[in-house]
Amino acid sequence: MKCFLCPRRCGADREAGETGRCRAPALPTVVRAARHDWEEPCISGTAGSGAVFFSGCNLGCVYCQNLEISRSIRGKTLDAAGLRELFARLRDSGVHNLNLVTATPYARTVAEALETPPGIPVVWNSGGYESLETLRMLEGKVDVWLPDMKYADAALARELSDAPDYFEAADAAIREMLRQTGPYRLDEAGLLRRGVLVRHLVLPGHIGNSKDVLEWFAALPKGTALFSLMAQYTPNGFGGPERRLTPEEFSEVSDYMYMLGIRDGYVQELSSAGSEYVPPFDGTGLR
Repeated sequence: MKCFLCPRRCGADREAGETGRCRAPALPTVVRAARHDWEEPCISGTAGSGAVFFSGCNLGCVYCQNLEISRSIRGKTLDAAGLRELFARLRDSGVHNLNLVTATPYARTVAEALETPPGIPVVWNSGGYESLETLRMLEGKVDVWLPDMKYADAALARELSDAPDYFEAADAAIREMLRQTGPYRLDEAGLLRRGVLVRHLVLPGHIGNSKDVLEWFAALPKGTALFSLMAQYTPNGFGGPERRLTPEEFSEVSDYMYMLGIRDGYVQELSSAGSEYVPPFDGTGLR
């Protein structure tokens, strides 16, 4: 079966051993499954998020902080039954939700695993570069969508992610996510139970791109989605800007966010930039 799961539509026959742009094999490869405390407060809460990190990525940004697993495939291979068992163990550990990180290359198997509801909210944590067909395959199985909106600038998307169509694809994807969930819903403890939380990482030297993304978000119907403005850009030596974000740059973008009237969401601290916030991809939580 040829793979057309993401907007790249590379057509790789992964079941026959071919790999496409995501480098992923046919079955999910998981590198870590454990409590994660470093998401937004409405995701991590007080008991943490049950993060399942998948190996491979359909976007492949040159500045990725998870470069060691997005550009190479390693970890434990699991079928749908194995994923269900893993999800149950995480649920039983007491986390607030299942947080599926970069699961797009394995969407078919993940959707099969989620045919049995895990009993806690399912979070789909992705780069936002999704196809409508894949999102509709997941309808009713995902409670919280956690996509990036990385770029409004096509030239920048080409340069850093080789995806000049990124904005058009992510815009359509996020609107589909909103259609599926409706307006976001927080429970009495402030946890996101259903809805969409859009993330945007401010890139050093590219403030105009961030302002354009903010304008895009401000034009969405008010009160439907949450927004998370992120400052954690960390140079990885592989590509992208070679310096960190300055306080002046981030202040300019955050001020613009407030000027546009965006209030529902989060603004990350500049101190969040650092490799110490990247979890070890060492097989934790995998039997």
